[in-house]
Amino acid sequence: MLVLITRLFGRKQPSWPPERPVEEIPDEELMKFYAAGTVEAFEVLLKRHERGVFNFVYRSVGERSRAEDLTQEVFYRVIKSAPKYETSARFTTWLYTIARNLCIDRARRKSGKNEMSLDRPMSGEDDDKTFLSTVSDQHARAGNVTLLRKDFANRLQAALAELPEEQREVFLLREVEGLKFREIADVVGVSENTIKSRMRYAVQTLRGYLEEYRDYSFDEDEKREMGSA
Repeated sequence: MLVLITRLFGRKQPSWPPERPVEEIPDEELMKFYAAGTVEAFEVLLKRHERGVFNFVYRSVGERSRAEDLTQEVFYRVIKSAPKYETSARFTTWLYTIARNLCIDRARRKSGKNEMSLDRPMSGEDDDKTFLSTVSDQHARAGNVTLLRKDFANRLQAALAELPEEQREVFLLREVEGLKFREIADVVGVSENTIKSRMRYAVQTLRGYLEEYRDYSFDEDEKREMGSA
């Protein structure tokens, strides 16, 4: 869909394709190509960053369908803002600033609604059970790495939901998207020391939630399972 939208905003330029492989062209230069009207440059950027943006948004909002819609909106805003893009800013910093602002706007609209809690009773037949107790039961029954990995992923997602928003976004931008602290500071609009502090608190909190997995190595256990199969 996004690729079709770009056809409305750009036109083929004779300078494309460039003499070097597109994989070697920095994001910022691709944005210059697209701002000049080269649609194909945007398609390269979309291929590079769509998955990363979706992962960030999904872990921020916790709803796949909503994350898909917001990801589309992120890149639609990139399309509309391309002529105003300043190459002095890194493309990823600019991109994730757009994504973050959309997530914040969405969170504000959703404020007051029930949010996920690790200790909140679950709906269904076992109304007295919480998410934590359910994960613990599954963990005790799990007999292979696949189930344990799934339990860990669910536990991590729930733990992330418990973090304050300012800590969660720093953790996701750093550990999931791989941005540097300075880049995250530019996205969030606070000092680098503040970003490092938020990251430290986030890691401490997550370690508490995930303590039972501290000495667990999925890779090593997968190797043992494959050896015994």
